[in-house]
Amino acid sequence: MARIAFVEDDASVREALAQTLANNGHEPVAVTDFAHATDAVLGCSPDLVLLDLSLPGVDGTLLCREIRARSNVPIIVVTSRSGEVDEVMSMTLGADDFIAKPYSVHVLLARVEALLRRSGVTASSPALEHRGLRVDAARSTASFQGESVELTRNELRILGVLVGRAGEVVSREDLMCELWDSDDFVDDNTLTVNVTRLRRKLAALGLPDDFLVTRRGQGYSVR
Repeated sequence: MARIAFVEDDASVREALAQTLANNGHEPVAVTDFAHATDAVLGCSPDLVLLDLSLPGVDGTLLCREIRARSNVPIIVVTSRSGEVDEVMSMTLGADDFIAKPYSVHVLLARVEALLRRSGVTASSPALEHRGLRVDAARSTASFQGESVELTRNELRILGVLVGRAGEVVSREDLMCELWDSDDFVDDNTLTVNVTRLRRKLAALGLPDDFLVTRRGQGYSVR
């Protein structure tokens, strides 16, 4: 089950959307405090955000930018502002997808499920634990000794693969095949950058330097 926050000013649409999400195994969280919407959205630790752009007293594109600046949570803009400029602006400001109203419920759910899968969140995503580190796919976080950090999609996938195969050497090729869709361009440098960022986050949690090890000419392993 994924927790989905949605920012929508139309009460009837909110009610129908909440029911649709709940009926499909998700936990809906309606955000109606538009003046403090960014804090309200991030405060519920959602797995995905559905964001309307046309809100009373606040610019939805500004909310999109604020949420993205503070979190890597997937964002789908769902709005009656269906012009090309609005779509381009939304994607530029950090949205992951854009759906114009009126929309098909089936299309909306398909987009939600696809984005959750790409983000590594599914109804059955278990938390992984190894040497005191807990990797929570549903929350996209890593925790150790009471401290927690948020992971990007790629960091989460890298750490999930390595912890899931703890003690094994995972080749760079295997990681790249696991992490990215076939239509994305990936090179060795992209993987290196992501692993370096992940190492910094693990170090910030207090994990020892030998937790994630580079096996020169082979790949990476978690001890």
